[in-house]
Amino acid sequence: MSQRKERRGIHVDQSELHCNKGCGYYGNAAWQGLCSKCWREEYQRARQKQIQEDWALAEKLQREEEVAYASIQGAQSQPLSQPQAPPQASLAPFSKFEEKKTNEKTRKVTTVKKFFSPSSRTAPKKENQEGKTPSPSISRQSSIETDRVSRDFVDFLKTLHKPGREVHKQSRAFIEIMANKKDLSADELSECVQDFYQNLSDRLMTHFKGSSERVERVMDEVEKYIMTRLYKSVFCPETTDDEEKDLATQNRIRALHWVDIQMLCVPVDEEIPEVSDNVVKAITDVIEMDSKRVPRDKLACITRCSKHIFSAIKITKSEPASADDFLPTLIYIVLKANPPRLQSNIQYITRFCNPSRLMTGEDGYYFTNLCCAVAFIEKLDAQSLNLDPEDFERYMSGQTSPRRPEADGGWPQVDPPTGSAASSPALSQVYQNLDLLSGLGSRQDRVLEGVQSLQRDLITWQESVEREVQEILEKYPLEIRLPAPSAIDSDNVENDRLPPPLTPQVFAG
Repeated sequence: MSQRKERRGIHVDQSELHCNKGCGYYGNAAWQGLCSKCWREEYQRARQKQIQEDWALAEKLQREEEVAYASIQGAQSQPLSQPQAPPQASLAPFSKFEEKKTNEKTRKVTTVKKFFSPSSRTAPKKENQEGKTPSPSISRQSSIETDRVSRDFVDFLKTLHKPGREVHKQSRAFIEIMANKKDLSADELSECVQDFYQNLSDRLMTHFKGSSERVERVMDEVEKYIMTRLYKSVFCPETTDDEEKDLATQNRIRALHWVDIQMLCVPVDEEIPEVSDNVVKAITDVIEMDSKRVPRDKLACITRCSKHIFSAIKITKSEPASADDFLPTLIYIVLKANPPRLQSNIQYITRFCNPSRLMTGEDGYYFTNLCCAVAFIEKLDAQSLNLDPEDFERYMSGQTSPRRPEADGGWPQVDPPTGSAASSPALSQVYQNLDLLSGLGSRQDRVLEGVQSLQRDLITWQESVEREVQEILEKYPLEIRLPAPSAIDSDNVENDRLPPPLTPQVFAG
């Protein structure tokens, strides 16, 4: 009991949600606690350093190869009268050295060429025709949603006149370029998309003379158009381990099915109908996130889910919810919902969403809290729930459950809940369901007795009817009398008044 009294809710300082570099924007666990802006700067700095190191190594290997080649040429130019064994002996070790260095050089230089070679940016037309099948987002066999988004995008750009034509041209060209980037990693694909966002945003900002609202509106439509077309090729790509993370998170949440509201100190009373309705809506919204294609639409699902959580807390406490109340409730909602492909959706938003949405605003705040909730679930242990480690392991392995006592090994007795059970909505609901089951069992017994009685009555009635019919047949046997044959006109009483029948007459010809 003392442990339960000392339990504290899940608390996260608001400063922990911001970028580790102190820029004031929201950070993200996928970016090592940095915001998208600082992460891009760090990523570009690290990538530039790696490129320089690759170039330096390539030049070093080139010089070593030239020196070795020159030594071989000098050895071969010696007089023929000298023995040939030493050059051949020195040639064998050098051939292994040359092969090793050449392979290492090729491997390193390929990384550099991937960023600077024109062939990595645009593939030849011949390769497009004879190579792999084009991406479904580029082909004519697009889905109904893709066609609708394309029409809406064109209709929107018509209102911008000349800038709209330029935006449409650049967007289509960018999609064609991305269709040829088959060998890039997820981070490199994200870098390409973010660079396009940044360059297009800078151009629009110059055209609209600093009107950030108009630029943001255009960028939202651009993001919707581009990501709808590229969704199949950039969501959960094969070059990542997103699918393995999805399965691990899903199995982890399934193993934590026994965690209830009291363990997380969630300030929500699901017995209140309005609160229960908000909880169901929040679960529905976070599950619906996987059905959306555009990162902004996925963020909208997270925002709606969070607002339903705040409404549920406000109704329960009769006062506005705080951040310390929100995070535990969000963790509870995620555990109840077990959203499909949760890690893939988080990574997709992180990589391809407009960075301004993740750094500021309510969308960025709610998304950062969702990332914190997922990280908490992955690291959840006995200490986090103030449980005994042995009990926690038994709960996780499925050997027992806090809702099913081990003493009698059966269902709890159907008695009114008292003490801590009375304050638990889950246990109260269990007892109510058991009461209903007991009532249904007795009613079923009564119905079965009535059915058996009705069956006996039907058999008795059938036998009595058969006896009565038999008695009547014996008392009044059935006789079938055939009618006597008669002439056609025998029943006609006025035959005497009829004229005599005609007799045939023969006339002589």
